[in-house]
Amino acid sequence: MRKSSCTQNSNPVATVYDHEKYARLSIQQIRWIMKSIGIWPNSLKSSSSIKKYVRVLMNIIYLGIMAFLFIPGVFYVVLEVEDIYNTLKFIGPLSFCLMTIMKYSSLAFCRRDIRVCIEHIKIDWRNTWYHDDRAIMTKNAEFGRRLIVINGFFAYSGAIFFHIAMPISMGKITESNLTYQPLPYPVSRIIVDTRHSPINEIFFWTQFVSAVVSQTAVTATCGLIAVLAVHAYSRLEVLMQWIVHLVDGREDFSNNVDERLAIIVREHVRILCFIELTEKILHKISLVEVVGNTLNICFLGYYTITEWENGFAITYIILLMSFVFNLFVFCYIGELVAEQCKRVSEVSYMIDWYRLSERKALAIILMIAMSNSSVKLTAGNIIELSMISFGDVIKTSIAYLNMLRTLTT
Repeated sequence: MRKSSCTQNSNPVATVYDHEKYARLSIQQIRWIMKSIGIWPNSLKSSSSIKKYVRVLMNIIYLGIMAFLFIPGVFYVVLEVEDIYNTLKFIGPLSFCLMTIMKYSSLAFCRRDIRVCIEHIKIDWRNTWYHDDRAIMTKNAEFGRRLIVINGFFAYSGAIFFHIAMPISMGKITESNLTYQPLPYPVSRIIVDTRHSPINEIFFWTQFVSAVVSQTAVTATCGLIAVLAVHAYSRLEVLMQWIVHLVDGREDFSNNVDERLAIIVREHVRILCFIELTEKILHKISLVEVVGNTLNICFLGYYTITEWENGFAITYIILLMSFVFNLFVFCYIGELVAEQCKRVSEVSYMIDWYRLSERKALAIILMIAMSNSSVKLTAGNIIELSMISFGDVIKTSIAYLNMLRTLTT
């Protein structure tokens, strides 16, 4: 859709620009996060057999680090915890560990599809020459970066409070001539007696490292949906600008209306395929997020109420904010993409389509139909990610909380 004769100084259509710099704006943060836990997909050029085995080994190591919290905790709850309150107190953290392991595994298995999406984003930036189109994509890429930063802040703050601040504020416990620091995730004595030094210190800091890895995986999943869905949103917004100028053209457009129409339709199909691939990558993770957060929000609300007098409520409130924000991001992003798809049909109808010939106007009807029945982001192909779903999850969590309080009081 670009004219060949144009200059960057006198025309909003660039002939040369650093598209890699703009692509980094979209993917740099999520690349850092995913690389740090070994799930960033390498390019096809560097996908040798040795590197594949190294990545698999790294995935196994990181899964083992995350399981370091989960497996000893399960043994402790099953073999040593007898009262209902302490059982409930540890079910919440253990369910979070299980969620993290499932989300990390899903990302690791979807590495090839993630690579296709990343290449798709790079190609879109390379082919975006018009200044206004780049401004739209830049604005939305910065919005995605802000979501990742806020999510990371809540995630790591919760890890620090739960694994450092809360155990230290509890003070050391003296028992049977032993003085030891309580662990955030107690370990069954069948595995090892963590009351002894230096085992206690080793497990304390190893659990913190495991928590950091787990929260990095959580930030990676939330950040990935932010990057992919926000990019789809920005391309749909660019597409609407193209549709607005379909009839009369624009500086970077072909002078032939047939060519403009063909390029718009191809771009619309390309965006829908990108959304479909995003849905394929994230629908299992989204299901884990929705179901797991329904339970975890309930448990955290229960812990906040029961631990209010002990001074630990601030830790649970921060964790609660982190879970609610994660869920909000998934649902809000899904809502944005669905609404943007519908806006394409509205913009298509509002242009001067009646100035086109009858044959060309039929293509507009097809675009309107495709926009109204386009792919949506879902949780496991069961729950549509939207603000209505977000409200339903919060209401369900509160209902479970009320039921839990009734059964335990």
